[in-house]
Amino acid sequence: MGFRRGKIIGLAAAAVLAISPPLVSAADGLLIDSLSELYQGVDFDHDMHIEVLEEDCSQCHHHTVGVATKNPACVSCHRQAVEVEDPTCGSCHAAEPFTAAEMSRTEGIPHINHRIKPGLKAAYHLNCMGCHQQMGGPVGCQDCHAMTDAGEKYYHTGAHAPKPGAGSGHGH
Repeated sequence: MGFRRGKIIGLAAAAVLAISPPLVSAADGLLIDSLSELYQGVDFDHDMHIEVLEEDCSQCHHHTVGVATKNPACVSCHRQAVEVEDPTCGSCHAAEPFTAAEMSRTEGIPHINHRIKPGLKAAYHLNCMGCHQQMGGPVGCQDCHAMTDAGEKYYHTGAHAPKPGAGSGHGH
């Protein structure tokens, strides 16, 4: 495969991933799994969150649901409360924000905030963790994410944990 053809295929694959929906419907909520690698996706109980937040969707969806944004980084340009077609996090926050394709896509956008806004993983964690800390929700990684086998291997836990007495490096 030539360099040019490989580059075109790579950019096409990146574009498909960038527009793929980050949420998959689950029977009783949503499964957020677009970024799962070391941890399994999160079973997100959307109805419970709506109830807890007293139907104030702007707490999570910023300015995408037809109410004014409260996020100071967005309000400078997005003052108007316009409902968007796709209010999911991934419709605005890129799963891979620092790829060449994403940086090229945002290069012509005159508002610098679009180039420095958090990627999808950071957006989830900033929004979810901030709220969980304020509201007393779970904040530990495995409170929301079950570790995958790849995660256990990466972190040397579970079946991949060092065996007791197997050369701890402490001279015992």
